[in-house]
Amino acid sequence: MLEMTREAFEELVSEALDSIPPELTRVMDNVAVFVEDEPDPSDPELLGLYEGTPLTERGEWYAGVLPDRISIYMGPTLRYCETPEDVVHEVAVTVVHEIAHHFGIEDDRLHELGWG
Repeated sequence: MLEMTREAFEELVSEALDSIPPELTRVMDNVAVFVEDEPDPSDPELLGLYEGTPLTERGEWYAGVLPDRISIYMGPTLRYCETPEDVVHEVAVTVVHEIAHHFGIEDDRLHELGWG
């Protein structure tokens, strides 16, 4: 398993977020991104997770709710990758993948687009 400090991993997540085009980040709404050590034990290989209500499903009823949550998991990512360059790439892919869920894009479509 690769070793990386949490600070370095968080910086990669921040860089991946910074690479999202401004026209998309401007429409992101009520979402927070977190780095977590490990996912739920029921899915130990999960690299990222979106929890919330996608923008495409929000209606007039959507108000006063807690932010959607995107979790990027450090442990599985470092176990999955073989080189530091792999980690940079995988973090970027995972961040884009989870943000896409915020926009209502499903896994099947993300796989078709190469962001699976």
